[in-house]
Amino acid sequence: MLTGELPFSAIDPLELVHCHIAKIAPAPRSLQPEIPEAISAIVMKLLAKTAEDRYQSADGLRFDLETCLAQLQASGNISDFTAGNADRAGQLLIPQKLYGRETEVAALLAAFNRVSGVENKTDSHAGVELILVSGYSGIGKSCLVNEVQKPIVRQRGYFISGKFDQFKRNIPYASLIQAFQSLIRQLLTESAASIQTWKQKLLAALGTNGKVVTDVIPEVELIIGKQPEVPQLAPTESQNRFNRVFKQFISVFTAKKHPLVVFLDDLQWADSASLKLIELLVTDSESKYLLLIGAYRDNEFSATHPLIQTIENIQKTGAGLSEKISNIVLNPLDLSHVEQLISETLESKNSEKIQLLAELLFNKTQGNPFFLTQLIRTLYQENLLVYDFPSGAWQWDLGHIQAIGITDCNVVELIARNIRKLPLSAQSALKLAACIGNRFNLEVLAIVSEKSQKETALSLWDALQAGLVLPLSNDYKIPLVFEGSETGLSGLQDVRVGYRFLSQKSTAAVCNVVRHPAKEPNLRSNCQFNKKCEKWRPPVPK
Repeated sequence: MLTGELPFSAIDPLELVHCHIAKIAPAPRSLQPEIPEAISAIVMKLLAKTAEDRYQSADGLRFDLETCLAQLQASGNISDFTAGNADRAGQLLIPQKLYGRETEVAALLAAFNRVSGVENKTDSHAGVELILVSGYSGIGKSCLVNEVQKPIVRQRGYFISGKFDQFKRNIPYASLIQAFQSLIRQLLTESAASIQTWKQKLLAALGTNGKVVTDVIPEVELIIGKQPEVPQLAPTESQNRFNRVFKQFISVFTAKKHPLVVFLDDLQWADSASLKLIELLVTDSESKYLLLIGAYRDNEFSATHPLIQTIENIQKTGAGLSEKISNIVLNPLDLSHVEQLISETLESKNSEKIQLLAELLFNKTQGNPFFLTQLIRTLYQENLLVYDFPSGAWQWDLGHIQAIGITDCNVVELIARNIRKLPLSAQSALKLAACIGNRFNLEVLAIVSEKSQKETALSLWDALQAGLVLPLSNDYKIPLVFEGSETGLSGLQDVRVGYRFLSQKSTAAVCNVVRHPAKEPNLRSNCQFNKKCEKWRPPVPK
């Protein structure tokens, strides 16, 4: 509105994606010098990439705009001031960035450069690699991998991800299907000419076996159209055909101008069919420009796990294949990193006081990032970490924090403690959601809750505000704006509002609230909602 221009100008969709996630837009004042510096700063704060750098409330933005208006009315000019000064006061904002993982991020980027041919500038060195990221639950494996998404997209690579679910191990290829569904949806946003190009490439690669893929990824049919039936085969031959066709399908998206990175989370729950397909992809001599990243919890991993056998099979297949597999082990944060996180969270320059608090929280969490952030939020919610407005600083009592008796063994209980503070309607919605899975959608949750979608969305709102449940897109706002819960949503059948739990620990904590065993494998074994949710689980692919 101020400049007459969009923040970014790009014809290529992939370039536009990169601009939005990584590139800083030009300041309005640089485009229109007559715009006051203060107004330009407000706009740039609204466009900040990380959430903690943006305005945290409408009140903070309104205060700055009213300050500009008052100055304009009084003197006809708007003087410079720091945007957002009145916004952050009293709000606990934990920075959304990685601490102490520089070496690991560099290793992931180096692997991407190798498979994309960037490192050696030749196709002969491009290929496929498998990187395994291991560590204790909550150590930050997913955060580490997601950190490299920006530089990968900057180099015009595709980054897709899927997550294995311990309760969906009977569904083969579930995580891979989830990942490629997101890729197809991304392609469907491109121009008609681009979609036509993808159609030609897919039809050439799949031939008469297109239905093998469209049966498990229905979105592909929106690009290549309805496919003819394929002959019925015995189970073994059918799986071999699927693996062969899916390799051909993947090869369409792996090219020098757009390498492909596939991130598969929670490999400790991977099904045998998915592991076999991963083995075939890594050992295929024709595969290029493909980086597979798998994350797993080493505390839920044994020497007899099928993934170990998969790695051994890859290494036995041929010389040089062992070099295609590498492992990144994530250790807990050092005390210095914990101190840095707390210092930046509390914006304190009192190094001695911060150091004492950091040592206390480090001893309680042993440097586990997820537990550390949950503990800080709990201290804030229980008024053990309080913002003092007169002094403009955070205050705490080490003795009171020491007395709460939280250790690194009961993180599930810590989150359950926060869940019990939610309204009963929110707790009930979370119980049902936990039975559906780590990811769930509003439509299914509303059906098993026997409520309208709007009522169900409102029940989840407190859990969203508390950060226990995260939306998968901005579509979660749609049901909240309609007065008529049924008629208002009748024209939005294509909208699928999705959510996910903050982590598997959150799912476990929900089940703790309903007096389930703390061990995660038993979460649903006695769940009173299990039968109701069972019929809404995804079907097993053919």
